[in-house]
Amino acid sequence: MRRFTKITVKEIAQYGCLLAFTMIVSYVEVLFPMPIGIPGVKLGLANVAIVLCLYLFGAFPALVINVLRIILCSFLFANLYSLWYSLAGAVLSFFIMALCKRIKNFSMIGISVLGGVFHNIGQLLIAFLITEVPVLMYYIPVLIIIGTITGFINGGLAKIIYDKIHKYIVKPES
Repeated sequence: MRRFTKITVKEIAQYGCLLAFTMIVSYVEVLFPMPIGIPGVKLGLANVAIVLCLYLFGAFPALVINVLRIILCSFLFANLYSLWYSLAGAVLSFFIMALCKRIKNFSMIGISVLGGVFHNIGQLLIAFLITEVPVLMYYIPVLIIIGTITGFINGGLAKIIYDKIHKYIVKPES
């Protein structure tokens, strides 16, 4: 594993740009909710940057950027409750995405779809643990469909961006 003392200025700038992008799109999603009539549904465009980071820099920087985004956005744009829901969804989805990327049988879009689905499941599990209302579990099929659709959209965007920029990115030294 690489030590933090070897992170270059270019890498820090790249990580900072990804974090800034995730925070901007998270804020835009707060300002303009999706008008589909299902509570709490978002495109999750911040996941585009997380998937890109996972492919460009590896799991650890992607995890750090994801957690920092959630903490900062929760304090700036939301509340303490959203912090726990977001962390649960993000951590579960991140570990599924990182594991599937290591397996190498999944495309970038497939990994993003899994991330979208497991993010929703993680948030629903937290809601169930807090409320202890079993009826919430009936929401799982809806969340799987929504996670699949949004994951496909985000994965497609990540793939298009990756194909355009990966040759210009400074890779971390091992």
